[in-house]
Amino acid sequence: MAARRRDPSRSPAPKPVDQSGRILGPRALQTRRRLLDASADLLAERSVREISVVEIARKAGTSPATFYQYFKDVPEAALRLAEEAAEEMPALVALIDAPWHGRQGLATARALVDAFIRHWDAHRAVLRLRNLAAEEGDRRFQRARRVALTPVLEHLAARVTEFQRAGRVSKELHPYAAAAALASILERLAAYHTELEYFGASREQLVETCARILLQSVTGRCGDVPPRSKLRGQS
Repeated sequence: MAARRRDPSRSPAPKPVDQSGRILGPRALQTRRRLLDASADLLAERSVREISVVEIARKAGTSPATFYQYFKDVPEAALRLAEEAAEEMPALVALIDAPWHGRQGLATARALVDAFIRHWDAHRAVLRLRNLAAEEGDRRFQRARRVALTPVLEHLAARVTEFQRAGRVSKELHPYAAAAALASILERLAAYHTELEYFGASREQLVETCARILLQSVTGRCGDVPPRSKLRGQS
């Protein structure tokens, strides 16, 4: 039997430390929180390259010297925000593990798509920065993205494998390739769903469309379960 891969989402989160490696006490944690919240607010307005430590410190009600006690630079503060966003991923993974059979399958897919969009709406600026920095080769952000998305890929691949074994999904599909394609759809649509409104696609229509694509890819069916009487008539 193949060894089961470790799920990064289940690793205990390390306790926050300052730049010297000391674990932070309650007051230090409050200061660090203010700095992170200020960073998140500014990142929602401008590029990380346009934000200065002085601005963040001023918005947080502290000094640049205090900022440097906790973070090396602005990108490091953004990285911490990305790591915090990743802490929400186990809740999304739990939705993937919900039932995909019968009528419940479409409800599961809808809940997953909706949760992905809500996750992106809450952390849009930070997640876009994470993905852009990862694509540009920053290994810190590559790791942050990998830690966030690996559990999603593994659990989606497990569902695809389940329905392949049941004869519902083609065995020509590689489960992880299929999972990666689905995760890409979820990420891109969640990231740009507001722009799609220009084409007349409402949020509800986006959720429904993406959910049906997801369901068909995972289970091999479109989600419209015909009445039993029709099923009998077709047999």
